[in-house]
Amino acid sequence: MVRYTFNKQAFKVFEVDGLAERMAALDAHIRPQLRALGTYFADYLETLTGDKFYPHVAKHARRTVNPPKDTWVAIATNARGYKMIPHFQIGLFEDHLFVMYGMMHEDSNKAKDVEVFEKHIDTLMTLPPDFQISLDHTKPDKSKISHLAQEEVEKGIARTKNVKKGEFFVARSLTPDAEVLKDDDAFLAYLEETFDYLLKFYR
Repeated sequence: MVRYTFNKQAFKVFEVDGLAERMAALDAHIRPQLRALGTYFADYLETLTGDKFYPHVAKHARRTVNPPKDTWVAIATNARGYKMIPHFQIGLFEDHLFVMYGMMHEDSNKAKDVEVFEKHIDTLMTLPPDFQISLDHTKPDKSKISHLAQEEVEKGIARTKNVKKGEFFVARSLTPDAEVLKDDDAFLAYLEETFDYLLKFYR
């Protein structure tokens, strides 16, 4: 039985009209896997770091009209929430699955937290060519680091420091037809490899 991966039907959830209808589709086709992935990788990260991690599946509780365009599980070292600290995410938009680490604009210490990417800029710039940067977790747009000059990356870090809504995530993504999404073992291996790279920027 498939426990972790997502089929093409999961990505089509974001085509369902209506808030209640889309939330029901999320419950049926995406959230079970997000819960399983959150538990798996909270344990995985704890084993590698020695820190206690907690999974947080997005609730979209504030929505009253517009259905969500994406969803995720965040994995963080705070049992009560994740938005206020650097954290990991696994999630879906309609056209891709993403895995990422970084900080949202709600991070009360983000000007300091984002400095980890400055300190390890050489590591950041030499990640495998499919790694990306996201400057707004609410939008699907991500830029491949291999296509950016170091000055452009540094500009994104500076924006995170100086702009209230600024965010910075290092990400990796898969299209719905990616081969590794067809098998749980292959998918978990891909995610573990991705987390191992992202951990270079943890603390």
